Amino acid sequence: MRSIIHTVASVLVVAAPAVAADNYTWANPPSEVPYYGLSPPVYPTPQGNGTTSSKWADAYTKARALVAQMTLEEKTNVTRGYTGSCVGNTGAVPRLGIEPICFADAPDGLRGSDFTSAFPAQLHLAATWDRNLMYQCGKALGEEYHDKGVNVALSPVAGPAGRVVTSGRSWEGLSSDPYLAGVGMFHVTTGIQESGVIACAKHFLLNEQEFRRLPNQTHTLADGSTLAEPVGEAMSSNVDDKTLHELYAFPFYDALLAGAASVMCSYQRANNSYACQNSKLLNGILKTEMGFEGFIVSDWQAQHTGIASANAGLDVVMPDGGYWGGNLTQAVNNGSVSTDRIDDMATRLFASFYYLEQEDYPEVGVFSDTVQHPIVDVRGDHDKLIREIGAAGQVLVKNVNNTLPLQHPKFVSVYGYDADIKADPWENVARYGGGYEVNYPWETFNGTLITGGGSGGSSPPYVVTPFRAIQDRVVKDHGMVRWNFWSENPHVSATSQVCLVFINAYGSEAKERLSLTDEFSDNLVINVASNCANTIVVVHSTAVRLVDAWIEHENVTAVILAGLPGQESGNSLVDVLYGDISPSGKLPYTVAKKEEDYGHLLHHTNDTSFFPQSNFTEGVYIDYRAFDKDEIEPRFEFGFGLTYSEFTYSNVQVTPVSDANTDPFPPEAAVVQGGHPNLWDVLFNVTAEVENVGNYTAAEVAQLYVGIPTGPVRLLRGFDKVLTSPGDKVTVSFPLKRRDLSIWNVDAQQWELQAGEYPIWVGASSRDLRLNSSITI
Repeated sequence: MRSIIHTVASVLVVAAPAVAADNYTWANPPSEVPYYGLSPPVYPTPQGNGTTSSKWADAYTKARALVAQMTLEEKTNVTRGYTGSCVGNTGAVPRLGIEPICFADAPDGLRGSDFTSAFPAQLHLAATWDRNLMYQCGKALGEEYHDKGVNVALSPVAGPAGRVVTSGRSWEGLSSDPYLAGVGMFHVTTGIQESGVIACAKHFLLNEQEFRRLPNQTHTLADGSTLAEPVGEAMSSNVDDKTLHELYAFPFYDALLAGAASVMCSYQRANNSYACQNSKLLNGILKTEMGFEGFIVSDWQAQHTGIASANAGLDVVMPDGGYWGGNLTQAVNNGSVSTDRIDDMATRLFASFYYLEQEDYPEVGVFSDTVQHPIVDVRGDHDKLIREIGAAGQVLVKNVNNTLPLQHPKFVSVYGYDADIKADPWENVARYGGGYEVNYPWETFNGTLITGGGSGGSSPPYVVTPFRAIQDRVVKDHGMVRWNFWSENPHVSATSQVCLVFINAYGSEAKERLSLTDEFSDNLVINVASNCANTIVVVHSTAVRLVDAWIEHENVTAVILAGLPGQESGNSLVDVLYGDISPSGKLPYTVAKKEEDYGHLLHHTNDTSFFPQSNFTEGVYIDYRAFDKDEIEPRFEFGFGLTYSEFTYSNVQVTPVSDANTDPFPPEAAVVQGGHPNLWDVLFNVTAEVENVGNYTAAEVAQLYVGIPTGPVRLLRGFDKVLTSPGDKVTVSFPLKRRDLSIWNVDAQQWELQAGEYPIWVGASSRDLRLNSSITI
């Protein structure tokens, strides 16, 4: 075991106000500023103080004592990054026995290492709507990071929030709904940190498109071609204060409530100030309103200035020195950055370290397969959890006449490039579906998709493909299998009892998808279905994939949106196909009938000017909120998903919590990490009864939606997943917290309850609403 910090002296550092600095980078600002205005300056950076809990207080006492022993050069060294054994490393202080702190990706598994697991993507995890699985996933991820010697896991993800439907990166996040994403952020953070690893919640904030996310960037399109973007600044995400709080910052509150000790700031500009030097976002919202006690780290190469980023609240820069190092030392010496600010930067870093009790930690594992090294297998029995989550996150959207579960068919035909690892007979390359640019164009027939591409992708130790798992099951039933992975119009045997067609939709960091469909895959489904009366379609996708080209075909009898299930993909699928597990996944986004239904949010903003602007004119109305507002009928609504059983709902009850304070503004109290403590008070309890009236043991996700005055038609504000046997009736419950019923008051600059009536609905999706009642405040 390595001891990262060997000595600590009990000396405290007294904090003083930081020096303000210009928050903007351009010499000549644009002549026209969007109606949202520039991001307002908020200085100085609040000093971390550990008042949230006794655990944070103890961590700060130790951190201050350590930092008090450090020279200025040592402080600037630990707040800058280095490229080393990990994706990023902080500087060392050999004199004090301080070794580098190790940062690594990714949200669905430790990327670039060996003998680690490839977990389902976080969007797939969100599709389980299962708090326990979210926690277990975070815990298992944390265990693998910990045992490989990684101090900081760059996870969980609530940004991007799925605003741009064709974004190549939305699969990394925990859905397009802030409540569902917030639940995921809380439980994944809790699990990671219970394993002794610092959770780094990202990306804060408004990184909603990949196009021009960095200045002077060459952009790679989804078809593999490149576009040299105009010289200029990165895209500015321009959003009003109300939308910022109610939609984009909302799930980060949950991560902080769970104790997240790190937050990553994002690439693009926000209201014309780069996110990693945006004092409103970092000092004002994160460190003041949300009471953040930990440290803010830049996304990799997301720092664009030195003094401004330090004074705006950035604490650690990655992956290299950026504008800091010796420059930061000079800035402190000449008074541009205060001594108290550099002390706070280092203190926040080591307070997080002590908060997670990382004094005695495993050695960092080797992340390169070009160097021979000892095998350190950290997987345990996580394959079982991965298989369970993989099954639980698959969403059954069509099942005609109980086509599924399969009843041990003897003749099974399998079609499509997504069925196996290697679909192209001329390519001698094993493709796992993530980070491989050869996955495009479609003519290269990429293999089965278990993760997306880029820094969020995992490194699987193996892949159980759908074909392998299906073949094993058919062999066990003494049947036979026929397959064709390559043809757009394959031969279909007249004797086939079931034809399984596998297609996918790939997405990757730094790219946007060109479309939500592709002609080859749609033709494949139609051609098979035209010759097979029992065609089941399985879609692995990084986000929304439209299905209207074939969804109503009379021979397409069942459809599973199978997400990104990780290394046990085939086993998870077969568990559902054969009824070992009844499907219970629900959509974490809305599937439209046609691309135009998403309006201007289908594609990224294509501004090629020097100061590109993306105006979030839709406000909080993305995904199902927009479909409800504009009265557009989706193909499959948010929260939709079938099971093999049927459920009825009854007896909704609303009970006020007797001692809850429902004043428009909460009583005065000190803000702690996670915001004003009264935000988390339960004001009402809503209950209902759900009965399994079908023939299968199955889980149902009962969902609570609330209509908040002056807000969208309805908002998800609760869910309860319950497993029941046929004939069982169970009670589902939804505790409604103050924050769940509040809006952001822009004038008062705080969360506020409104007097009036709040309609509530309980049902099986955002549009399958079985019960209704109301709450009066």
